[in-house]
Amino acid sequence: MSNINIISEGIREVVVSAKPRLLKIPPEEVILKSRPDKWSKKEILGHLIDSAANNHQRFVRAAQNIAADFPVYDQNRWVDVQCYNKLDWPDLINLFVYFNVHISHVIDFLPEEVFANPVNIGKENPVTLEFVITDYLRHLKHHVEQLYG
Repeated sequence: MSNINIISEGIREVVVSAKPRLLKIPPEEVILKSRPDKWSKKEILGHLIDSAANNHQRFVRAAQNIAADFPVYDQNRWVDVQCYNKLDWPDLINLFVYFNVHISHVIDFLPEEVFANPVNIGKENPVTLEFVITDYLRHLKHHVEQLYG
């Protein structure tokens, strides 16, 4: 199993194991914010859905070698625009799980020769697709741990 396949398996493991734990969080807790400038649990999960949406595009575009000019995404604005606190918690969880399972499927079938292709993630210079895929799992784990806290 390649390193990239280990990453895609890791994504599946994180989201599948997260689902039952997330469903146990009381509905009144998921909309609370520790401070006005911090996200609620619904907004953190929404951010992970936004991350999935943006990275799905990056992965598919990088496979075609057209991701070096991918637009930067303003994560706070995305969360604000989508009003995640007004959405149903179980629906958000399902979207999060299904989208990430699909992303892991996409990763599984990327040809090895595309991993060096450049991807714009808002830094001064593009990074490789391999970096973006590896960092995606790190980012996913980081925010899922926030949801448990």
